[in-house]
Amino acid sequence: MVVAAAAPLTVVSSNVPLAIALGNGVGAPYGFILAAVVLFLFSVGFVAMSPRVTNSGAFFSYVRLGLGQRLGNATAAIALIAYTCIQCAVWGFLGVATNTLIEGYTGFGLPWWVYSFAYILITGVLGYRHIELSAKVLGVALGAEILIVVIYDVVVFAVSSPASLGGAIGPVGTLVDPGIATAITFAIAGFMGFEATVVFRDEAKNPEKTLPRATYISVFLIGGFYAASGFALIAATGASEAVATATRSVNGDGTMLTDSMEMYLGTIAGHVVQILLVTSLFACALSFHNVIARYVLVMSQDGLLPTRLGRIHEKHQSPYAASLTQSISAGALLLILVIFGLHPIAQIYGFMAGVAAIGFLLLMTLTSISVWFYFRSQPHRRGGSAFKLQVIPAIAVIALVVTLVVVLSKFTLVTGLSVPTSAVIAAVPALAGVIGLFVMTRTNPSDATDSNIPSKGRR
Repeated sequence: MVVAAAAPLTVVSSNVPLAIALGNGVGAPYGFILAAVVLFLFSVGFVAMSPRVTNSGAFFSYVRLGLGQRLGNATAAIALIAYTCIQCAVWGFLGVATNTLIEGYTGFGLPWWVYSFAYILITGVLGYRHIELSAKVLGVALGAEILIVVIYDVVVFAVSSPASLGGAIGPVGTLVDPGIATAITFAIAGFMGFEATVVFRDEAKNPEKTLPRATYISVFLIGGFYAASGFALIAATGASEAVATATRSVNGDGTMLTDSMEMYLGTIAGHVVQILLVTSLFACALSFHNVIARYVLVMSQDGLLPTRLGRIHEKHQSPYAASLTQSISAGALLLILVIFGLHPIAQIYGFMAGVAAIGFLLLMTLTSISVWFYFRSQPHRRGGSAFKLQVIPAIAVIALVVTLVVVLSKFTLVTGLSVPTSAVIAAVPALAGVIGLFVMTRTNPSDATDSNIPSKGRR
């Protein structure tokens, strides 16, 4: 579920070209490496505190336990906005990818948003059912997309000359290029969902052992996959042509990854990757849908949202009310964006992914601060070294704050808009947090340690 949310093929075909075109050029893969390092530092405290957080609220539950109810409420509001934005970004891309695929084979095209709304309906049905059904759907799509990208990476590295590989991997000087901020932004957005290991704890076997393992594996697997594939894409295209090719891809004139795959793996591979891109995007959207539904579930059971949203389906043991609500809200947001006539890739995907990345950084920063305060105020609960539970979380806070400042300082590169307009867009997660801090109150508080989904529904 975590890696499906990361959507490896989607990120390689969209976030990586965006980072190359709008960021620090051929040095974009280093942005993904930096993001992985920051997330690893965050994960140490996140995993250490996970046994103390026994419900599915993830960031919201962590912050509430360490910093109190009000900041927990703010975190919940930020999470809802961040994940709704990233899901909306995926809906836009998915509609375009599906229309391109169908029109290319049949010559029959429809507005991209027709497909997007159809997918929202399908996702709603799957989210209504048990998580096991969603996991099976995701597993098939995920395995196929990872396999074809790995084959592509291996072939490119095997046949590329030392000069091509050196041109793709060598420019470490781009780490100080101002465009690295944009690369990090799209990299962070590509990691969203990795905390789902905790969100799904009520449906996991032996979560005390499997959650830490899944979290660390996800960070290193996703980070390594993104960086390696980014370097391969640049080597295949040619360092001197990478920025121009990525720019054309972002503007809708060709697809950087698909065109490159056809060149290195043949025409059939190009067709296959077009199909897998659609399944990858759908798997990503389905995973985010499940994450948001469980946030809504926990918030409802904690009294922050209406209690009827916390109902569990008697047969499927799924948070069906939260799932249905999420489907309706996602459809409403997308409808608004369609009415305003925003471009599905350059604007809906680009803007929403940028907002989501800022929200994600805020969530991780608050969570790391919470971990530090929790173990500092309750040393008898540490069960580990002070270095692991105090020093590393403090380093994580510093790294996250620096990353957030860097991203905000160059956010106009992400939006392509004026500073005031970009500032308004970037402020959306913070505004949500303020609303959560001062407006959201508990109406029917429940025990934070209660399991959200009955144990008989676990898998």
